[in-house]
Amino acid sequence: MRPLIDSHLDLAWNALYFNRDLLATVTEVRAAEHGLKDELARGKNTLTLPELRRANIPICVATLMARSGPEQLARSEFKRTDLDYTTQAIAYGHAQGQLAFYRLLEEQGHLRFITTRAELFAHFAAWQQAPANTPLGIILSMEGADSIVSPDQVQAWWDCGLRAVGPVHYRRSQYAYGTGVDGPLSTQGAELLRAFMRTGMTLDVTHLCDQSFYQALDIYQGPVLASHHNCRSLVSGDRQLSDEQLRLLIERDAVIGTAFDAWMLYPGWQRGVTSPQVVGIEAAADHIDHICQIAGSARHCAIGSDLDGGFGTEQTPHDLDTITDIHKLEDILDRRGYSAAEIDGIFFENWLRFFGNALPQTQ
Repeated sequence: MRPLIDSHLDLAWNALYFNRDLLATVTEVRAAEHGLKDELARGKNTLTLPELRRANIPICVATLMARSGPEQLARSEFKRTDLDYTTQAIAYGHAQGQLAFYRLLEEQGHLRFITTRAELFAHFAAWQQAPANTPLGIILSMEGADSIVSPDQVQAWWDCGLRAVGPVHYRRSQYAYGTGVDGPLSTQGAELLRAFMRTGMTLDVTHLCDQSFYQALDIYQGPVLASHHNCRSLVSGDRQLSDEQLRLLIERDAVIGTAFDAWMLYPGWQRGVTSPQVVGIEAAADHIDHICQIAGSARHCAIGSDLDGGFGTEQTPHDLDTITDIHKLEDILDRRGYSAAEIDGIFFENWLRFFGNALPQTQ
């Protein structure tokens, strides 16, 4: 089983907001959630830290998530799993709480923060030599930048270990327009990107709407990734990347992490209605193929599963029960004629190369 680097896992959100014990097994978490009705994903999680180890995942990009856009949605209730807060100060507090959770797991020996390229390669080598004795390495990312209260705060977040940021999630953030809407970067959004360049922060274009996407690439000249994105030409919708966007990312030597959310793999998927039986992991290979055809190589393809990103097995391919099942993609790609070196690239080497270039050499 190859190593697998996953570029998008919402670990802290699952622990703090879904009240999931990430040190338990997947089976134990499912049993603990039996009978809970607040979310469709209850009892259907696909990962915990033991499962990541079983899946031979030495490194992942782990997120902080909290939103406070300028237009708060009217609501009749608020659930603990919700992400939208009245002010950026509240969003900041929630993101800091998620960071504190990761830091405690690091103190307990379960995680290891990776903030430099030296740490990246040293950690990967340690995992290869003694995986049972090496903790999960995490590169800290932020999905939606509202908890960065102003561009002046970017340096402070960098000092906390943050290394990649997506300016927006769904709808509108303080900095950009995201999935489900369209519009430009705000004035603060443009300044945020300039602050990223000053500190060395990597830009994640995932969830940027089309207008904000193109503006961001014009302003920001540092390293760019698409942590969990699929192809619009195969499954329509603004959540996916168009072929033009893919070409621009390839020109910037970006890497695109294929997501395993069935909504992004099957045209016309309806949440809570469509059965997972309509789509398999093979569909993820279709998106990888498409990117490879545009790029002319497998250099820009990788995995950004987004598993347990607010959904569970009710919204994954029918042949994916836990994150370990992503390894079925190895045989699928082999049957499609990918070389061993290309499959290595998709599973781990492309992310190693990307972050080896994007992260600073030392603190």
